[in-house]
Amino acid sequence: MNSASSSVEPVVKEQAPFLFLVLFFLVQATVLLVFTVPFSWNLVWVAVGSYFLRMFGITGAYHRYFSHASFKTSRVFQFVLAWIGAMSMQKGALWWAAHHRNHHKYSDTEKDIHSPSRKGFWYSHMFWFLRDDYNDYEAKLIPDFYKFPELRWLDRNHWIPPLTYAILLYVVGGWGWLVYGYAVSTFILGHATWTINSLSHVYGSVRYESRDTSKNNVWLALLTMGEGWHNNHHYYCSSVNQGFYWYEIDVTYYILKVLSWFGIVWDLKKPPKKVLDEGMSRDLTKKQEKMEASKNRAEAKNKKKVEVLSA
Repeated sequence: MNSASSSVEPVVKEQAPFLFLVLFFLVQATVLLVFTVPFSWNLVWVAVGSYFLRMFGITGAYHRYFSHASFKTSRVFQFVLAWIGAMSMQKGALWWAAHHRNHHKYSDTEKDIHSPSRKGFWYSHMFWFLRDDYNDYEAKLIPDFYKFPELRWLDRNHWIPPLTYAILLYVVGGWGWLVYGYAVSTFILGHATWTINSLSHVYGSVRYESRDTSKNNVWLALLTMGEGWHNNHHYYCSSVNQGFYWYEIDVTYYILKVLSWFGIVWDLKKPPKKVLDEGMSRDLTKKQEKMEASKNRAEAKNKKKVEVLSA
């Protein structure tokens, strides 16, 4: 994709923070509507399908494509990706990607917009998202995609995809589909996504020296279709796969790989051999250190037992 020109027109600031706050909490509260619908496993599967469709909109579209340009696609499918991402109710692709690029630039410093080590769990999890300061974004942070008028339009009107999606669910499946496929799914989707801002910088293992607190967490990887390999990602963020090795489950990457077989996406960027070799070396060193520590504990325990018997 060609880079944009150096002069990028500024984004018009949105001056409706209070309205957004009200809308946000109303959407969160709609999960309580689940008590108005008799339980059904079919509806649970509707919620699950809706969850993973829109999670891919965040992981594959907003994150790996718009934020990190880790693969290429056509202009048409680029818009489709932005639309699916917007269905998650996490604003537009340009807004999301611009703030995410800032996060990587200042990760776990005072300028990081959602660092749990600096600002606490709940702020990093969701409250930063509600601040008036972040209603806007700097267009210069995302010139590669800001140049497309249809993306700017969708970014300004990011409420259209979720509204359209909600109407479609109601038309197809009635009130039950709307409640489970939209309300329940959106609530879980939002909090699952935000765990990458909060929990993945607190719980997990560290493979690479990424100069921040990012960690790899298999449970978060399963929950977010591969985003839980956060330490991998922060060390080499331009890779389309965040699970660097075959045993690190990354469903988002699997989907993108399949799409590449049909020519829908292409030029999937992978971590270089040097990065993979370094990761393997670090894993081996940690394994050896763990085995040595376990051996030392066993020897100390046996020595203590001998001393007790000799006394």
